[in-house]
Amino acid sequence: MGKFEKQAQELLDAIGGKENISAVTHCATRMRFVLNDDAKADKKRIENISTTKGMFTNAGQFQVIIGNDVATFYNDFSAISGIEGVSKEAAKSAAKSNQNVVQRLVGTLSEIFTPLLPAIIVGGLILGFRNILEGVQFGGSTIVENSQFWAGVNGFLWLPGEAIFHFLPVGIAWSVTRKMGTTQILGIVLGITLVSPQLLNAYAVNGTSAAEIAKNWSWDFGFFTMDKIGYQAQVIPAMAAGFLLAYLEKFFRKYIPEAVSMIFVPLFALIPTIIAAHAIIGPIGWKIGQGISFVVNTGLTSSLSWLFGGIFGILYAPLVITGLHHTTLAIDSQLIADFGSTNLWPLIDLSNIAQGASVFAVYLLHKKNKKEAEISVPATISAWLGVTEPAMFGINLKYLYPFVAAMIGSGIAGMVSTLMGVRANSIGVGGLPGILAIRGEDMLKFIIPMMIAIVVPIILTFFFRQAGIFNKIDLVGADDATFASDPATLEGAQQIAKTEIPKGTLVNVTSPLSGEVRELATATDPVFSQGIMGQGVVIEPSEGVLTAPFDGIVSAFFPTKHAIGLISDAGVEILMHIGMDTVKLDGKGFEAFVSQGDHVTQGQRLLTFDIDLIKKQGLIVETPVIVTNQDSFQPDVSGQLPRTIRSGDDLLTATKI
Repeated sequence: MGKFEKQAQELLDAIGGKENISAVTHCATRMRFVLNDDAKADKKRIENISTTKGMFTNAGQFQVIIGNDVATFYNDFSAISGIEGVSKEAAKSAAKSNQNVVQRLVGTLSEIFTPLLPAIIVGGLILGFRNILEGVQFGGSTIVENSQFWAGVNGFLWLPGEAIFHFLPVGIAWSVTRKMGTTQILGIVLGITLVSPQLLNAYAVNGTSAAEIAKNWSWDFGFFTMDKIGYQAQVIPAMAAGFLLAYLEKFFRKYIPEAVSMIFVPLFALIPTIIAAHAIIGPIGWKIGQGISFVVNTGLTSSLSWLFGGIFGILYAPLVITGLHHTTLAIDSQLIADFGSTNLWPLIDLSNIAQGASVFAVYLLHKKNKKEAEISVPATISAWLGVTEPAMFGINLKYLYPFVAAMIGSGIAGMVSTLMGVRANSIGVGGLPGILAIRGEDMLKFIIPMMIAIVVPIILTFFFRQAGIFNKIDLVGADDATFASDPATLEGAQQIAKTEIPKGTLVNVTSPLSGEVRELATATDPVFSQGIMGQGVVIEPSEGVLTAPFDGIVSAFFPTKHAIGLISDAGVEILMHIGMDTVKLDGKGFEAFVSQGDHVTQGQRLLTFDIDLIKKQGLIVETPVIVTNQDSFQPDVSGQLPRTIRSGDDLLTATKI
């Protein structure tokens, strides 16, 4: 009878039986299923299985976290179910077919915007603070009007604010080329051509006549002209142009001889993309914007304005993603000119509040995750001050279900606001301070939709996560590696851990790497940062050499060489996972000097890895070093964190409990 035969049978039954499994594999920590129908998986029953540490769905795979015994569990599961595992690529291929269009689209957006998060978060806080300085009134005048100091601060902060948001297409085009594995500097150049000072700023287009654009803002090629229009803060034109550039570069690289590819591939890829961006992609984006403006204006003036309030409240957040929300400024201005107030701007304000509420709910759900808090807390503040990009791109779109919850909450709040006839005197500060722009007679009424925009998204975010509705991911998966272990060897190594060691025995663990050591909670992957696999640290290596942290046995070694497990002679189990998603390299850039089952001594070189190659592939090299048998040993980190460390320095101690 296998060690986990009973639990494997329970998991097979709970997951919907053999007929519900399209493919199965496993990695360092988890079983990875591609299910024919995710709804047939009984999540509550799976949670109650003694060997299960958690579960989540990511990239079309239903993943069940088992822990360090996943290889043994996998073998028992295969024996019970009669299902043979598939290769990593086969599982990924099956998982891809299990994703719908929305999941793929959201996944793509998340991959593109994740590298931009630090800038977006900082920019959001800056713009939110400037909104207060320019919009909050005391005694009939704003803060900047009352104080020269704050006026100076406000003007200075526009320098980074403009750089981050007006020139966002530069970062987007770069990130697309990074994701596609093409030349990143070409993406940067492409982005600059979309926001160059030579072009008419996107924010000035609505105030510039067609005749003036034709006369002063166009390229005249004799037999045709092309408008010189900038795409500041625009997402769709930048993404579309970035993907076109990447595909053209890949196409020409296939057919142009390598000897001259350095010259002709960038030329033939970049110039046509720039032309297409200004002649086709950009104008189409503006046409979409004009169409949306017409629909919005018609909805606001119809007898079904209350219905429009709900629909617009739902759809405003997706407009922000596209950058087309800027068109609402012209509508607001016209409404104020015609009627002395606008009932559109309150809907925008409520959408900002709802997005912030959903992020706050995510923070409450993951408040033990310090890494998540570093993003969600400032994103919440930013959204409640009127800038939602950090909230949407940093949290809500990544998880999807809070984004949908915010849209629904915004829609309900928008409908109530329109029914109550709430109007704003001007375009004011977004978020919670937005009430200051509401007409005096409507201020108290506006509190009701504001509360709806806070309470409903929070409740729905909790509900959607618990029920698995719109739930793209609960945790971010780390890799898709197939665990390469000989069960006999692994069990032999784990016998060491069963040796009687006196309680209180201290085992010294030295650093396997040189670099900066940080708290494990700062790790990118929540499976590590939340301590699901064990406690320890994360190291940002400065040198690509991994050494043994103690005398012991190599208990697990992956074929992709990116992760290795050791058991010390005293029984401490350590897992070292080099980088995140480095399994994608399939061993490229890694060289191993030991094999599974080898006995190693402290300081012995285990493997080397090419840091530059890993980073060029757009991957990170941070390496979690964790004690996985924390039921037997309690780790205690040595020294202050973060700090610089050398390979062989004291890293932590593990106390027998």
